[in-house]
Amino acid sequence: MKNIYDLTLDELKLWMKENKESEFRSKQVIEWLYKDIKNFDDMKNLPKALKEKLNSNFTMELPKVEHEYTSRLDGTKKLLLALQDGNLIECVIMKYNHGNSICVSTQVGCRMGCKFCASTIDGRVRDLTAGEILLQVIVGQKVLGERISNIVLMGSGEPFDNYDNVIKFLKIVNADYGLNIGQRHITLSTCGIVPKIIDFADEDMQITLAISLHSTTDDRRKEIMPIANKYSIKEILDACKYYIDKTGRRVSFEYSLVKEVNDSLEDAKSLGKLLKGILCHVNLIPINEIKENSYKKTDSEEVKIFAKILKEYGVETTVRREMGSDINAACGQLRRSYMETQK
Repeated sequence: MKNIYDLTLDELKLWMKENKESEFRSKQVIEWLYKDIKNFDDMKNLPKALKEKLNSNFTMELPKVEHEYTSRLDGTKKLLLALQDGNLIECVIMKYNHGNSICVSTQVGCRMGCKFCASTIDGRVRDLTAGEILLQVIVGQKVLGERISNIVLMGSGEPFDNYDNVIKFLKIVNADYGLNIGQRHITLSTCGIVPKIIDFADEDMQITLAISLHSTTDDRRKEIMPIANKYSIKEILDACKYYIDKTGRRVSFEYSLVKEVNDSLEDAKSLGKLLKGILCHVNLIPINEIKENSYKKTDSEEVKIFAKILKEYGVETTVRREMGSDINAACGQLRRSYMETQK
């Protein structure tokens, strides 16, 4: 049965019309969805006949919190959520001075094959619907007991491999009838699917685009990111420049530092030369070590030197603060370890 959270307001209006109900009822239903109710029967201002139709056609079931982990280091929460079909996904809630952020998944698993990521090891199971992405935020707010004001689409899955559902989610979560989270408070991360970067630019949204770059040469990028066999770094940068021209927004480049793989002084200089003059920001990410590969984290002092070199090239750079390291907060780690214990 379809989850009603998958519907936009316009889609619900159309359903009302097709079911011979007044259009204004759709707004009433939508308003109830963001209150603390558990079923359609709790929607007090709806007629009984409409509630019966809603019960017959939709569910408003939330994902079940299978496990909740809270970091003793920084308060980061990681939720393992069970969907209606039994599949498991993860989301991570991070508390900052500027507000609460949530990192959501867009697919069950992932088929991009990036070597340093746990979520792609068993491949992609299926795409998440717009409602299933949205419900991670709603459940996160209920668990936290506070509003979430920032969203990053950096969890399991490649957002542009689930393009239509992701765009629909972005429109719902931004809508004043939805969670009303501003587009400038949302970041979408992609491994670099060039045609979708261009499509996304044409959507004319004010969402921050983040590109998982992780290397300055195509040959080395191919070793750690299979998508590099299809799209070159030049093609990705050209698409990013198109995005910048269309939206006026700077692009964020994510660069996961792997010890003795892509973290040398020459790598830093090469990255500085590559991005110099582009309206962008680099987010350096010391990798989360996982048992499925031998990659090691770059030493903190070497990370600082890498960042210093980039800044000397005029490239704005930050080092991502490591959060939730004691609760397997990296993409796919919790789902994978839980599934192994259930075998």
